[in-house]
Amino acid sequence: MAIREILTVPNPVLKQVSEPVEKVDDELRALMDDMLETMYDAPGIGLAAIQIGVPKRVIVMDLARENEPKQPRYFVNPEILWTSDETFTYEEGCLSVPEIYDAVDRPARVKLRYLNYQGEQIEEDADGLFAVCIQHEMDHLNGVLFIDHLSRLKREQAVKKVKKLVRAA
Repeated sequence: MAIREILTVPNPVLKQVSEPVEKVDDELRALMDDMLETMYDAPGIGLAAIQIGVPKRVIVMDLARENEPKQPRYFVNPEILWTSDETFTYEEGCLSVPEIYDAVDRPARVKLRYLNYQGEQIEEDADGLFAVCIQHEMDHLNGVLFIDHLSRLKREQAVKKVKKLVRAA
């Protein structure tokens, strides 16, 4: 396992649409292991492969709190089958947009289908933080960042602040 570099805005790779994965094999599992290690190191609760420069439809996530045992989740070729009309507002952040947080409205509940770490197809319902996180990460697979849900002014300010942070580092 290896910690990979997380791309930050305005890197154009983050705007790419990720390609579907043909099969879950050892090479893909190694990528997912690297992604998980990278996410934990950042630290974060979700990471899409495109955020480390790999344009594949792969997400890792762990919503366990600090005092709880780790609960890693893997999503290959995830798709949303249904969304609720009811919305939920959550203050989101992103490892590719460090130190920027803002409220985003999303469907409160979703039904999704994906392949897990073993390549088995799973269908499940998501709500609360899980629904927010899976939608946020799936946006990445389509070249969308959470700041794209904000006003143009807020988005431009966020990108400017991240550029300044990156230069200072």
